[in-house]
Amino acid sequence: MKRRTESAGGRRKREAIFAYLMIAPLMAGVLLFYIGAFFKNLYYGFTDKGSFGDAELIGIKNYMEIAKDGAFLRAAANTALYALFCVPAVLLLSVLLALLLNVRLKGIGLLRVCIFLPAVTLPSAIGLIWRWMMNYEFGLFNEIRALFSLKRIAWLSDPNYALFSVSLVFIWANVAYPVIILLAGLQSIPSCYREAARIDGAGRWRQFTSITLPLLSPVIFFVLITTVINVLQIFDFIYLMIPEGSIGMASARSLVSYFFRQSFVMGHRGYGAAVSVILFLLILLITMLLMFLQKRIVFYDD
Repeated sequence: MKRRTESAGGRRKREAIFAYLMIAPLMAGVLLFYIGAFFKNLYYGFTDKGSFGDAELIGIKNYMEIAKDGAFLRAAANTALYALFCVPAVLLLSVLLALLLNVRLKGIGLLRVCIFLPAVTLPSAIGLIWRWMMNYEFGLFNEIRALFSLKRIAWLSDPNYALFSVSLVFIWANVAYPVIILLAGLQSIPSCYREAARIDGAGRWRQFTSITLPLLSPVIFFVLITTVINVLQIFDFIYLMIPEGSIGMASARSLVSYFFRQSFVMGHRGYGAAVSVILFLLILLITMLLMFLQKRIVFYDD
């Protein structure tokens, strides 16, 4: 019996060593490219690091300049507007589309493919296609407006439309993934709840508000968290759709695109690192606030 116990213990030890060896490359990548890069970036935020040369410690000077930087404040305001436009729209559309796709109708498979298509399309392709459709001279949107004798709109260069145009593309491109998650959540709700409510005389709206929505709230909360984080980091569509020298860039620039400009266009990498640290703290603060509100807005079926 003792020999068997030792043999089992040795086998478990070998399995543990083998498991650690398997995850070692992944953990090395995480330590080097994520955790290590984070602390290095945190250090650069307190330096005057440029494109070349050594970095010199300057304390909190970068953060003091950020507090007085009008362009940073404009980018922060634009980021808040992106969140205000995109988060409610993505949540509402994803819930409505998930409810639609959960119904058994003829041709629903084709509709699912059309809705899920953006989830498997590269953001670069999405940005370039929408940039073409919003082109002032030959874009699809303006061509349609011209058919009705309407004035052409500079969707991507007019400061009044640039942020709205990028928000529209972000919403279209980021609805598919939440729909998949919400559809899975809908299909996991036991049908006996709806049947009991139907027997008690509850209509479809009452079933949705009293059964479906509360039981789906954990999934909706997860979609809310991920959407907020994605919106606060919006960059690719701005970079792909609006040229840097365009007059519409100032009204569409987000905090991430402002960080990119400072770090890689102007060469102020220390200043850009400070901007990224502030963005990280902002995302952390908002996420913690949402987690604090979780107990009040999320229902768990225990």
